[in-house]
Amino acid sequence: MLKSLQSTTTLHNGVKMPWLGLGVFLVKDGEEVVSSVKAALEAGYRSIDTAAIYRNEEGVGRAIAESNVPREELFITTKLWNANHGYESTLAAFDESMKKLGLEYLDLYLIHWPLPSKGKYVETWKALEKLYKDGRVRAIGVSNFKVHHLQDIIENCEIKPMVNQVEYHPRFNQQELHDFCKNHGIQLEAWSPLMQGGLFDEPVLVEIANKYNKSTAQVIIRWDLQTGVVTIPKSTKPHRIAENADVFDFELSQEDMDKINSLNQEKRQFADPDEFNKE
Repeated sequence: MLKSLQSTTTLHNGVKMPWLGLGVFLVKDGEEVVSSVKAALEAGYRSIDTAAIYRNEEGVGRAIAESNVPREELFITTKLWNANHGYESTLAAFDESMKKLGLEYLDLYLIHWPLPSKGKYVETWKALEKLYKDGRVRAIGVSNFKVHHLQDIIENCEIKPMVNQVEYHPRFNQQELHDFCKNHGIQLEAWSPLMQGGLFDEPVLVEIANKYNKSTAQVIIRWDLQTGVVTIPKSTKPHRIAENADVFDFELSQEDMDKINSLNQEKRQFADPDEFNKE
């Protein structure tokens, strides 16, 4: 059983990544993101997940700089946006993100979407391999990659992705993808784990939450962890950030895990990675 907010999974290159982190998608740059990240760090979080397209890397960097948490205790993730696919443009985009974050090194860098219409994600991955070999990032991975995208990387590149961050929640548990990642030592990570609040009134989850005297959000987060999926719920409210992390004092029974698994409808809330081409 995972013991605390500082519990980690070990990626296939030996780097330790916290099981639970704070996502800052749609959190405004400036005071909102600074205060959210600071609240998370004060609550014991050590993993923060941002992206170039979120346009709040500067605020995340400011919060880190103003916190009293040693840099080596933190696990900071950002992502390459679609407009910057390609070898040289990836390297330049990484430099820009690092400048905004104000960091000497990054813990995890992800390709945000495969963008198959551009056909450059293999070339882009080779730029991430260079950043990794140069010691500028401790781990590299992808986001929103399906099995066939991952196979392209594995067959044409030197280093397997360490992480694949995807839409993952009880309505869309991506079992085939999860199994593929497990078989290849790729850590699955959930974005939008709470389906943007869309599952809070689901009767099955409400019943389970009442049984454990927890919120539905806490039950979903605990389900993520027990399925072996890293998760990064987003919130800007300090009490909610703390509540989302209060999931280490209980364990869902196999029966309750099965009930949650039965909610799966293979239903995406967001774009299909084979069709999402926004730059």
